[in-house]
Amino acid sequence: MDLAEYRRAAREWLDANVAIEDPHEFMAKLYDAGYSGITWPAAWGGQGLTQAEEAAFAEVARDYTLPLQRFSIGLGMCGPTVVDRGDDEQRRRWIRPLLRGEEIWCQLFSEPGAGSDVASLQTRAVRDGEDWVVNGQKVWTTNAQYADWGLLLARTNVDAPKHKGLTMFAVNMRHPGVTVRPLRDMTGRAHFNEIFFDDVPIPDTDRIGAVDDGWSVAVTTLLHERLSISAGVGMGGSKGNPTTVEALRERLDTTDPYVRDRLVELHLRTQALHLFNQRLAQETKAGIFPGARGSAAKLLLAELTMFQADLATSLVGPEAALGDTPLAFTFSWAPAMALGGGTNEIMRGIVGDRVLGLPPEPRVDKTVPFKELKVGTQT
Repeated sequence: MDLAEYRRAAREWLDANVAIEDPHEFMAKLYDAGYSGITWPAAWGGQGLTQAEEAAFAEVARDYTLPLQRFSIGLGMCGPTVVDRGDDEQRRRWIRPLLRGEEIWCQLFSEPGAGSDVASLQTRAVRDGEDWVVNGQKVWTTNAQYADWGLLLARTNVDAPKHKGLTMFAVNMRHPGVTVRPLRDMTGRAHFNEIFFDDVPIPDTDRIGAVDDGWSVAVTTLLHERLSISAGVGMGGSKGNPTTVEALRERLDTTDPYVRDRLVELHLRTQALHLFNQRLAQETKAGIFPGARGSAAKLLLAELTMFQADLATSLVGPEAALGDTPLAFTFSWAPAMALGGGTNEIMRGIVGDRVLGLPPEPRVDKTVPFKELKVGTQT
């Protein structure tokens, strides 16, 4: 069908199913209707369509509030990594259940001593026959309380430099040796979790990529993470976002020249990010690797989110930050966008180094065995 018919059919389906409250039921129906994994390979459970259909559905879905948030990490980061770097058996085993909402994924990279410098992580995976045994801690993990599987980056070689001794695994989050604890912010909400691994076995068949080559797999994940965050993959539309131009126009005096001027700037910033994401998506579909420009997209979103929060506060007043309202929730969440997926400072460094060709920051630990480094909590 042509794109106009595709949009019409998508809108009719969403109108008929948007009232479904159970996330798993909604996701299953979304998949069965052909709207989950639109551009993912059909061989592994996707729809095998083009970027045009995916963009058309996203355009329609922005007018709805959909219960997709808990699937966002799997859809935007973990699943694409398995498609890109997993073997055929792993793709057959994990992709379709992920797209249908039968299994939820989380991403397990950051640690108490390894945030912006992820490669200094200390969670260990030790070979034990045909298995690996994992011990350690992860932190700032989104959706871990729901997750069935986690994409885990662990250290497998302390004698190699820190980037060279890491391996990527899929870990069963339901194993009794995995403990998930919520991390609450000053509002009392728990957006994130800390995870503890105590002698958790992982079969070698759940290793993604080669042993000690986990950093290259992690780079794939981080690219998808930054692109998916900037594009809002799996977040369920923007109808409920109280800081969009449309939402602010409904509650502000748009005859005020100052208000109009600020809303125009918000519109320009929003459209700039939208068009940049469209370009990156089209290039990716055409086989052009976005590389470090994904970091630019993520940086633009973080700055847009903070601009929206500041604008809402200055125009709406104190109620933008007070009470249990969608606006207050968005205000309290905004700073996290400058941290998750890499801080704004890290993003600027990546863009400067790998996009603009500026001199990189000096690295004195590039060839030093990890066990000799004093990084994170390792002293």
